[in-house]
Amino acid sequence: MLARLFRLHGLLVASHPWEVIVGTLAVTVCLMSMNSMATSSQICRWGECPKVEEEKVYSSDMIILTVTRCMAIVYIYFQFKNLRQLGSKYILGIAGLFTVFSSFVFSTVVIHFFGRELTGLNEALPFFLLLIDLSKACALAKFALSSNSQEEVRENISKGMAILGPTFTLDALVECLVIGIGTMSGVPQLEIMCCFGCMSVLANYFVFMTFFPACVSLVLELSRESREGRPIWQLSHFARVLAEEEDNKPNPVTQRVKIIMSLGLALVHAHTRLTAEHSGQNRTAEGPIAKRLDSAGTVYPLKLTSIDLEQVITLGLALLLAVKYVFFEQAETESSLSLMSPIMSSPPNQKPRVAKYCCRRKLPAPKLQQKTSNGVMATWPGSCAIAELKPPPEADVAFRENGVAPNEPSVSCCGEPSAEASSVYTSEPRTLDECMAILSDPQRGARLLTNAEVMNLVTACKILDYKLEALLETPERGVAIRREMLTSKLPVPNAMASLPYKNYDYAKVMGSCCENVIGYMPVPVGVAGPLLLNDEQFYVPMATTEGTLVASTNRGCKAISLSGGCSSRILADGMTRGPVVRLPSACRAAEVKVWLETPDGFSVVKEAFDQTSRFARLEKLLVSIAGRNLYIRFHSQTGDAMGMNMLSKGTEHALHRLQQHHPDMEVLSVSGNFCIDKKPAAVNWILGRGKSAVCEATIPAKVVREVLKTSTAALVDLNINKNLVGSAMAGSIGGFNAHAANTVAAIYIACGQDPAQTVGSSNCITQMEATGPGGADLYISCTMPSIEVGTVGGGTILPPQQACLQMLGVSSPNESGENGRQLARVVCASVLAGELSLMAALAAGHLVKSHMTHNRGSPLTSTI
Repeated sequence: MLARLFRLHGLLVASHPWEVIVGTLAVTVCLMSMNSMATSSQICRWGECPKVEEEKVYSSDMIILTVTRCMAIVYIYFQFKNLRQLGSKYILGIAGLFTVFSSFVFSTVVIHFFGRELTGLNEALPFFLLLIDLSKACALAKFALSSNSQEEVRENISKGMAILGPTFTLDALVECLVIGIGTMSGVPQLEIMCCFGCMSVLANYFVFMTFFPACVSLVLELSRESREGRPIWQLSHFARVLAEEEDNKPNPVTQRVKIIMSLGLALVHAHTRLTAEHSGQNRTAEGPIAKRLDSAGTVYPLKLTSIDLEQVITLGLALLLAVKYVFFEQAETESSLSLMSPIMSSPPNQKPRVAKYCCRRKLPAPKLQQKTSNGVMATWPGSCAIAELKPPPEADVAFRENGVAPNEPSVSCCGEPSAEASSVYTSEPRTLDECMAILSDPQRGARLLTNAEVMNLVTACKILDYKLEALLETPERGVAIRREMLTSKLPVPNAMASLPYKNYDYAKVMGSCCENVIGYMPVPVGVAGPLLLNDEQFYVPMATTEGTLVASTNRGCKAISLSGGCSSRILADGMTRGPVVRLPSACRAAEVKVWLETPDGFSVVKEAFDQTSRFARLEKLLVSIAGRNLYIRFHSQTGDAMGMNMLSKGTEHALHRLQQHHPDMEVLSVSGNFCIDKKPAAVNWILGRGKSAVCEATIPAKVVREVLKTSTAALVDLNINKNLVGSAMAGSIGGFNAHAANTVAAIYIACGQDPAQTVGSSNCITQMEATGPGGADLYISCTMPSIEVGTVGGGTILPPQQACLQMLGVSSPNESGENGRQLARVVCASVLAGELSLMAALAAGHLVKSHMTHNRGSPLTSTI
């Protein structure tokens, strides 16, 4: 119950960061405007004690304060030093923000409850810094940083609050009660210190529960928007923090002891207060303190000396630690973050030397070894090997920041490896259990494992190969390790040397586009255009390795533009999914078919289907029967998405509802090939699938002669005998065109579409007629009933593909489904341009000559 309450509180704070931040600041401002408040004299009069004590200061008190301040500075320094080991600048920034704002709230309370002056702050801040604990704040920050989206940030903050909130609340309560005992000691100075301590705990708790989670949510949201939606703050080595913090929950017995102790301390406080009130004993700052103040005049010179010395000591220590943290801590941190590589820090202006022999660490080699192309010995079943190790990808990043060349081991001035590297690379490799312990530790993680150790874990099935990107600190390192493991299994060891993998945003690929990634395939992208379509100019990106394709399409675009452009319309829009279900008999199948075709049956299915998406709306059902099997073709619009996943989800839900009405129905598959997807099919050619589009243009005789180098009569005759009669002779379905698939595939690859859907999307019939005066002009049209495209989801999320969609103006927000329809119109018009140019080349006999020029030409070489 308590955890759920804190979870709801965390979700509320993370979901409304601006409101919470403004509210917190408003409360703080209200505190600043309040008058001094007097409390029971049992706690030393809060408006007077600090003033009395700051008027005259004793050397003994100054020594205590100096020691306290120094301890506070050292304590904060070590807290931030530990945080730096996590390798996240966001953690450091968030922790600093938490400290600064907590100090601000605390200072506000001290100033305005102790006489509304700065008199008490000099002594109060050291006690606050000693009591502040950044571990809980950073744990909550790690919850947020383990997210992949802003929605996950809010959810993870709420989960973190559910785990950390109850414990933090109880700890704060116990600390206040324990420290509060000192306010009843009768020693005025101790009472004031304890008051400061209680205020520190309360200010820390107040900021942690309100301002801090809201600020974390807002900072991460702003940082995400600043990189076009890319989660720049997501850290893979924090991905297991939720489960680990759940496992690290305090022992319930300890929590009960704290609760009982809190109740006991509360009773002690209540009894003491009541007793003090009844006895009427009032303590003031006079008495012992007054006497000491009277005697202070004799040591006035010593007092001045103490103050000067105290300031020098405190300021000197703070400056020394600040210089060490800023200028010297960086090298130590990078070294600790790169323990997996045999490197050591070197001066920024000195390039480290390569360790050729003396710095190489060879581990004991088993009987059989296989050496990879990168010089790393991978371990396999039946063959174990770890030899020369190379720096992992994250070492590349660390060295690049300091001007040090990656992939080169660094050595000391005498050529010996660093002590830190030697401590890791001993003569014996770490065991699997040791590696798993490091991997499971959120403070260390996979970044402290060598590539060879990670490969050993994969070989021993401790890490699943397909999860490398998620478990390692960067996805690129996971790809690099997978390549190393694969290299020794290939017939050509250096087969992947020319397959690039570096400097790619794999975070967008994982879970969306590809698995078991070993690199990416650069494909040349050309542009055809301008294509004048519906009075708008488009420059069409085409990714292809077929010479003449872009040039030919570009010529067709030129002919269309010189002719006044082409026009295109969308005839239908709807994706399909066709499951297969089985009934006990053919008669029962017929009964269910009739029921589905009634308005009541359709409404039942539609209601269930439409519940699964904001965009998917079931429009019609096509039901066919084969024996006792039913094939149900669901047809629905899908907005700007291509929609297969959307249709599958809705279809599955609708089938569950259908089973409730017909319990004897058995679902064989959510796809029964009645859709039909990625296979030639008459049903798509006749009924359409995705976007059905038509495009037309009239090419004047002059353009036909001068640009296309042929005649209208030759084009019309060739189209009839090739595209119509020839395709019919071949028994083609939807293939009544010259090369529609060429254009469709090139645009699909460039724009992040599914290339396999070129099969159905290239269904096209090209028609040509003589028109105009004397039949000299050419009328051409392309009808494409099944263009399967989308502008969101799938490969469209990748930056290069997103860039191509932006070229066409179909990536910006628009009316639902309009971007997808516009892309379909562009595809259809581009196909028309390609058809026009290729048919002209065939009619003029230029095809072979063109291909010999563009496909067999020598590579371009620079000449001087």
